[in-house]
Amino acid sequence: MHRPQKTSKDGYLLEHKVEPEHKAEACSILHAEPRRRDGESSELISEIIDRDNLNRAYKRVKKNKGKPGIDGMTVDKLPLFLAEERRSLVLSIKDGTYQPQPVKRVEIPKQDGSKRKLGIPTVKDRLVQQAILQVIEKWINPHFSENSFGFRPNRSAHDAIGKAKQYYEERYRYVVDIDMKQYFDTVNHDKLMYHVEEFIQDPIVLKLIRKFLRSGIMIGEKYEPSEVGTPQGGNLSPLLSNAYLHQLDLELERRGHKFIRYADDCNIYVKSQRAGERVLKSITKFLEEKLKLTVNKEKSEVGKPTKRKFLGFCIHPTRNGAQVRPHTKAKKSLEEKVGKLTSRKRPGEIREIIKEVNQVTRGWINYYGVGLVKTYVQEIDRWIRRRIRQIIWKRWKKVKTRFKSLIKLKIPKQKAWEWANTRKGYWHISNSFILNTAIPNHLLERIGLLNLTQLYSSINSKHT
Repeated sequence: MHRPQKTSKDGYLLEHKVEPEHKAEACSILHAEPRRRDGESSELISEIIDRDNLNRAYKRVKKNKGKPGIDGMTVDKLPLFLAEERRSLVLSIKDGTYQPQPVKRVEIPKQDGSKRKLGIPTVKDRLVQQAILQVIEKWINPHFSENSFGFRPNRSAHDAIGKAKQYYEERYRYVVDIDMKQYFDTVNHDKLMYHVEEFIQDPIVLKLIRKFLRSGIMIGEKYEPSEVGTPQGGNLSPLLSNAYLHQLDLELERRGHKFIRYADDCNIYVKSQRAGERVLKSITKFLEEKLKLTVNKEKSEVGKPTKRKFLGFCIHPTRNGAQVRPHTKAKKSLEEKVGKLTSRKRPGEIREIIKEVNQVTRGWINYYGVGLVKTYVQEIDRWIRRRIRQIIWKRWKKVKTRFKSLIKLKIPKQKAWEWANTRKGYWHISNSFILNTAIPNHLLERIGLLNLTQLYSSINSKHT
């Protein structure tokens, strides 16, 4: 019996297409084909340019801040632009004439010494991308794998790490760590759009997305066409990259592998080194032949989760199973950043230095505080307090200044005079009984220094 076509509450036809043989493993996908008459804009475009959707997009762009693109417009200039140009902007999106500007190439250093290439769109383009994202994400995201965690609503790196811990406890004690070389810069546009069309079939929206992919790159004063890649920095890039690597997820699920993917960071868990080597070879072939990506052979390898870094963490075996803890490189990175901020030679008010230190340490604890790191946090707490005391002691410089400052901090005159005349080095004095007494922990906290041990206990208790 012929069944009538179903429509969603938004009026879209929900089609179930017969999948090609090579995609038989894929989940059933609902294609959103908007119903429209000749001359009318698509319903998806109508959702994108809807006032409420644009307002939400503006708020998101404003919240994210970010540097200006090639036109120099900052986020705080966006309200004036919208007040003057909103109608023409909406019309250009609606009739398909909207033309994104090239992204601005910015390079930021990575921990391994290489550089990550970012493409910074103009504020106007970020607004339009965000408006598109808010509409199409609800069609695409539900079909992604349960093992995909990056840049998805209600999913986080902590969830991914929790899954890695689970696999380890299930005795998957080897991990295939696959590194995709310059993934965001090498995505094939045609293959990407082919996979996006599996979720969204609206031609106007697809054409607009392709325009963003093809908008080009400005490197200084030089323009370069963007024939491949989806530049990091654009609002749509995370969703598009997930749509492209969804094919990898489907392949891994078809083979029955235990895996976790966070954006282009993919780990596959196996029970032996030999099995890992086989998986690495076959998945490398799939990525390079089917998805036209390049696997970094030097960085991709099989190892143990207790030693390999994944999203900044590693696994630590315990008597009752396993715990996660920050990798050694994550600790080293924190120490280097705080060390630079608390150099005894640096200028600036103590309160400002403490404020900058707090920004780094609070972010680190908020992320890594879910792991087994209490002893390390206590050590870092003591080390930071000592470095702040060292800065204060050095700034007192003269014997007279030291003596007066110690007296003011209720140190007896004889002791104050004795220590004001000491020839011992700054670092030695910073851990002395006299300076710990003069500048106790509670005084440092009163002028703003975070108590990291307390912050860690608060965060860790929520995850245990």
